Amino acid sequence: MPTKPLLSRSWLLLILPVVLLCDSAVAAQRPNIIVVLLDDMGWGDFSCFGNQDVKTSQVDRLAQEGIRFSQFYVNSPICSPSRTAFTTGQYPQRWKISSYLNDRADNARRGMADWLDPKAPSLARMLQHNGYATGHFGKWHMGGQRDVDDAPAISEYGFDASLTNFEGMGAKLLPLTMMPGSTEAGRIWADAERLGKPVTWMQRSQITGGFVDAAIPFIDRANAAKKPFFVNLWPDDVHRPYWPPVDQWADGKRGLYRAVLKEADRQLGKLFDHIRNNPTLRDHTLILICSDNGPEPGVGSAGPFRGTKGTLYEGGTRSSLIAWAPGLMGQSECGAHNEQSVFAAFDLVPSLLSMAQLTPPEGTEFDGENLAPVLLGKSQASRHAPIFWRRPPDRKTMAPSKEQLPALAVREGRWKLLCEYDGSEPQLYDLAVDRGEKKNTAAQYPEEVARLTAALLAWHRSMPPDRGPQLSK
Repeated sequence: MPTKPLLSRSWLLLILPVVLLCDSAVAAQRPNIIVVLLDDMGWGDFSCFGNQDVKTSQVDRLAQEGIRFSQFYVNSPICSPSRTAFTTGQYPQRWKISSYLNDRADNARRGMADWLDPKAPSLARMLQHNGYATGHFGKWHMGGQRDVDDAPAISEYGFDASLTNFEGMGAKLLPLTMMPGSTEAGRIWADAERLGKPVTWMQRSQITGGFVDAAIPFIDRANAAKKPFFVNLWPDDVHRPYWPPVDQWADGKRGLYRAVLKEADRQLGKLFDHIRNNPTLRDHTLILICSDNGPEPGVGSAGPFRGTKGTLYEGGTRSSLIAWAPGLMGQSECGAHNEQSVFAAFDLVPSLLSMAQLTPPEGTEFDGENLAPVLLGKSQASRHAPIFWRRPPDRKTMAPSKEQLPALAVREGRWKLLCEYDGSEPQLYDLAVDRGEKKNTAAQYPEEVARLTAALLAWHRSMPPDRGPQLSK
């Protein structure tokens, strides 16, 4: 899996109306890696992906200095399994995580584990064992929530430091809430104090900044020690409940959501500027930013795509990805828009290992593929194997719609097929001409339906089962 060591040359900082930072060469040392994973944000919510209601200026600047990817997917339309794929490089169903982790009774009802098995591959652990400083700052939600109080600590997955929210074990930030007219702050998830200390209470509207303020000293310590670092910066935003600063309060759920998105963008800008303004960090750091799944119905924007969080349509699984790496990208890649490459979250793990010039431990097999050249703008290739999905077992419908949702899906090339657990009720879309999944062409292409259905059912049956079929009855 590893490629030849990456070569380096000096870079030229161009002073233009937009400050272009893309270098024309590749850095020799192992790169620092920051993964910013927003929560429940739609494909169309960044203004650089079409949002005309909110200007996400900090993220837009990353896009202007890096690469946007339009055909990047997450491996589940809901949080916990999506995060599992980012962590392991494998389908989350392999670890019996197929929907959000809840209390023990509900996890059992849906046929799920209570936490990610520490024996699972972990990108952080592989990097940590090879000299990286590793830190997780933000939402975890892969074990330790509600009455699941004996889950493994985040450190068991290969992190030197962690700071999380109410859905993880260990030190955490918990939210205070204020709204116009409030005289006293409320508290949310106070019971989570028993899941790890120390606990810092701070305004919900500032928690993204709280995670940033924890990540920056960690980064600086690693940089001072001349160690490469890997940082997860996974904020609560823009997940409900929506609590913008009191002076930015808006009417209605959609207005509150937009205010939260704008404020999260501003708070993330502190991290981006910290990396950008330090030549050593700037030249050797890759920042990736995207969302864990599609938007909650009625608030965020899936852009031109059908579906929302919880559904296997494009709006639930397609995520707007930006890669920023001045010292690793050529000048011609600066501001590029890759509309060709089809790949997914689990591909990031082998890709990032390749960039770090590392091989996985013997016996580790990823479902993801090494697409490091794509992330750095050197290629517009796609992954070779199809991408398969199984819907969360508790999501036969998604409010407010009563629409019956397909159970399985596959993307291969231009084709997207969705069907039930037994292959019935197929829907076939040609995404090259119908990215909004409006015209079901299953009747016109029976051979494609048969071929893709066979592959999809074989994958589904190869995965540990959940209780989706039973819950659908």
